[in-house]
Amino acid sequence: MCALYPELMNIYADRGNLLMLERRCRWRGIAFALTASDLGDELDPDAAQLYYIGGGQDRDQRLCALDLAQVKRDALHAAAQRGAVILAVCGGYQLLGHSYELGDETLAGVGLVDLHTVRAAGPRLIGNAAIEVHLTPGRAHVLAGFENHGGRTHLGASAHALGRVLRGQGNNGDDGGEGVRDGNVIGTYLHGPLLPKNAWFADWLIATALGSGETLAPLDDELEEAAHVDAMRAAGVNEHRALG
Repeated sequence: MCALYPELMNIYADRGNLLMLERRCRWRGIAFALTASDLGDELDPDAAQLYYIGGGQDRDQRLCALDLAQVKRDALHAAAQRGAVILAVCGGYQLLGHSYELGDETLAGVGLVDLHTVRAAGPRLIGNAAIEVHLTPGRAHVLAGFENHGGRTHLGASAHALGRVLRGQGNNGDDGGEGVRDGNVIGTYLHGPLLPKNAWFADWLIATALGSGETLAPLDDELEEAAHVDAMRAAGVNEHRALG
């Protein structure tokens, strides 16, 4: 696994996401190694099975946006094309697209998915949120977390939302979609942190990154399930009712 800008893009408990993946691999006997790619570092598109970009403050996001566009763009595209999993949360999600407009300033995105983000003049979109996702054929799950973003993200014609908003504002507060998914490239505004509240999603990421098609060995997830239920409750969602 490779974390991009782990010191700069880490304000939304992103280290909790990294730790969740590491622990759930090690508990199953799956070898896990974490590397970092910081400002100015060349990115090896073949060195990891999963790449992660967290959230950051505006100043740090500007630095990372420039580095993504000028240093890491081609490598990140190559990693996506070979099927590596790329997960981006909040500020990292905003940089997956074409651009992020901040008033008179426009930050270039890495262009992995067809979307753009605009910093709106209205209030920030803040609160507990939950979305319905369909990552496994024939099965729906609820992904729960916390959103806090001033940017409004708009998907292009070729992009598909990660999920349907059950509670919260989602990408822009208007179209009912949250996040984006293009193959193994996923972006979302949900954090707080995301994966400890959604152990099933962490396992989906691990299994997809391994690409073996094998079912992961079950774990004792009593605490993880309780965390998921609490996150849904905070968002005002009952999973069984939400999914019919």
